[in-house]
Amino acid sequence: MGGVLASGGRVRASDADAVPLHVLLLLSALSAAVVAQGGYYLPGRVLSAVLAGTALVIALRDRPRDLFLPLACGGLAVWAFLRAVVGGEPLSAVPTIVALGVLAAAFLAAQRTDVRQRELCAKAVIGLGALAALAGWAAVVWRVPSWSVVADGLARAGSTITYPNAAAALFAALAVVAISLPSAWHAGAACVLLTGLGATLSRAGLLALVSGLVAAGFLAGWRRTARHAAGPVLGAVVAVGALVPSFPVATPAHHLLAVGGLLAGVGLAAGLTRVDGRVQVITAATVLVVGGVALVARGNLLGDRLSLSSPDRAGATDAALHLIAANPLTGVGPGRGWFAFDRDGPRVMRYAHNEYLQVLVELGAIGLVLLGVLLYAVFRAARTRVDGPWAGAVAGVLVLAVHSGFDFLWHLPVTLLAAGLLLGLASPLPKPKETP
Repeated sequence: MGGVLASGGRVRASDADAVPLHVLLLLSALSAAVVAQGGYYLPGRVLSAVLAGTALVIALRDRPRDLFLPLACGGLAVWAFLRAVVGGEPLSAVPTIVALGVLAAAFLAAQRTDVRQRELCAKAVIGLGALAALAGWAAVVWRVPSWSVVADGLARAGSTITYPNAAAALFAALAVVAISLPSAWHAGAACVLLTGLGATLSRAGLLALVSGLVAAGFLAGWRRTARHAAGPVLGAVVAVGALVPSFPVATPAHHLLAVGGLLAGVGLAAGLTRVDGRVQVITAATVLVVGGVALVARGNLLGDRLSLSSPDRAGATDAALHLIAANPLTGVGPGRGWFAFDRDGPRVMRYAHNEYLQVLVELGAIGLVLLGVLLYAVFRAARTRVDGPWAGAVAGVLVLAVHSGFDFLWHLPVTLLAAGLLLGLASPLPKPKETP
């Protein structure tokens, strides 16, 4: 082959390993969303959308290969706009349309990469997530107000994203990707990501992580996944265990203990990559058992975070079901899903903390059907096994999909960009073409 087609243009074979411009722009969009509170507020939302849109324009210099997912996004966006027009507030559909556009743009841009570029892109995203996880960990240790949230007397890491559960979703998804890639660097990064996840104290994040690891085991093989996960999980147990005394805000944080635990955890995770697989799994299982017993013994430090109870979510769900019963077919309209309930007095929540339920409330059964088409498009785009970080990327998308049933992740561009990017990395590879 005289050359290869990479990211929308013909390049020399010697240049194939370079990260193309549209991927750099896509990574910049994700970075901007991570730094700008997940892109939730207007400046961060606009910046990340512009960068993602520019990446798409550059990537599509050649004809796109798979338009099913973008068309599915377009169908849901059109219905959101029509429902908003009928409700007399057409501008209320803009956030939904932009969110779907960001998802489609990230997917189309990321899929126009070869195997080596996908590996480099995955490594860059994992590194970005690890830095954000370190910021969240530091926010708990040094009690940084802007990067942490105090709830029930506990400091929870929000990192630069500021919302702990959204940060947990990102860390869990990228940890699964890192675990699927065999190297000491990826093991250390996965340990940092898992430690950041632990620092958020997000129960949904932990549940989503487990689902992602199960998916990775199914896709990449159980033994391989267990071997790669053993070191990072072991290291994270050590690091989070050393962090536990720093969570209660009523007592001073234990800086030296937390720092020592993190360094020891990362060292263990990286070092175990050089040990026999059975030793890794046995060691990790032993530490998990000991760590679990210790956590239960000191459960009073974490209080309600060790339970599955969530009264606010239950109240919002009941309110959502009443709204659905009143508007089953077309919903109440985009952006109009407010949930009022009584819990020790009147309470109002903006989100149902379940994106699938939120779609049904705002866009009705029609919107839910169109969302089903979009989810099928996601499955269709990632169903073919390809070289590169395929298994980890698919498992990472599943992590975000599972966590979306417990939080309002689709209202933050950072999670949509991550989902679209991982989905693009899991899509079929572009066919190489000879240079004339």
